[in-house]
Amino acid sequence: MTAPAPTYPIRFKAAVLEESHKPLVLRDITFAGPLQPGQVLVRVLYSGICGKQLEEIEATKGPDPFLPHLLGHEGSGTVLDIGPGVRKVAPGDPVVLHWLKGSGIDAVTPLYTHDDRRVNAGWVTTFNEMAVVSENRVTKVPAATDMSTACLLGCAVTTGVGVVLNELNLKPGQSVAIFGCGGVGLNAIQGAVIAGCTPIMAVDPSPKSRALATLMGATHVLDPKALDPVAEIKRLTGGKGAEAVVVAVGNAAAVELAVESSSLPGTVILAGVPPATPIRVDPFAIHCLRTLRGSYGGGTYPDRDISAYLGLHAQGRLKLKELIFGEYALDQVNEGIEALRSGQPGRCVIKMPHA
Repeated sequence: MTAPAPTYPIRFKAAVLEESHKPLVLRDITFAGPLQPGQVLVRVLYSGICGKQLEEIEATKGPDPFLPHLLGHEGSGTVLDIGPGVRKVAPGDPVVLHWLKGSGIDAVTPLYTHDDRRVNAGWVTTFNEMAVVSENRVTKVPAATDMSTACLLGCAVTTGVGVVLNELNLKPGQSVAIFGCGGVGLNAIQGAVIAGCTPIMAVDPSPKSRALATLMGATHVLDPKALDPVAEIKRLTGGKGAEAVVVAVGNAAAVELAVESSSLPGTVILAGVPPATPIRVDPFAIHCLRTLRGSYGGGTYPDRDISAYLGLHAQGRLKLKELIFGEYALDQVNEGIEALRSGQPGRCVIKMPHA
């Protein structure tokens, strides 16, 4: 039996970014209701913490005009209520929350308040016990889904795997190098394994990250502090360079090395949060049939890919739990953020009190 619709207004805890460069603050948030057309009320169970949130906290793109506001764009939860016109989900449905648009209504953003002051939010946020999200930012998943890992399908897994399968369209036997073995890079490795690529070369200065890269299926792990990754990648590919190179770290030097590491012709794709500084690339390196381009969420279409990746996980071909290095309560969110900032490999998740 579906639970009765909640009575508005509703109140819940949320981690709020009130000042750039400062820790998040836990606040009591009010949503007066009712839901607008296309809006979905979700009880959030788990949320991933992504490099994008670090970028927002540090205001790397300049002054933040939306302060104070909520954060988080990958999560899992249960639908509590739906607004007019919503057809994709119903109350009681388990869902993944994601930042990329899927099918459904692109609703207006919610109006939240704290002490009668507006708190801004986008079409999806997940650092909060409840979330009013747009219909096209939720995807229903099977009832038996492990929600503690499903949250990663909102960004990290879909972006990393999608870069390889959707955007690079790699085939069995093709070579690939991945610079950066965080959440996106580790999943790019998994995508390369699924595609049948070889060799799969992972570059990261952290021993823990390299160990996790091996667990995810990298055939070679390279420490850029101990050797020249460009020379080693070329050695491992018979002097040709990698046919595809994924840059999953916001580091300008890594982008420059990635271009040098690629074959002719070859493709270098920037996944995840891009570097905040300019890069220097030899124009002749591009002229010689190299392609340098960006990724937009791994070319993910949530309605298609979330279901497909859950299927791969059920078959034992896609690791999820192994990606998670820590679990934090909502009131420990700043600890989780610092752990990610410190370079811990993989992802950490926020577990809500009612999960």
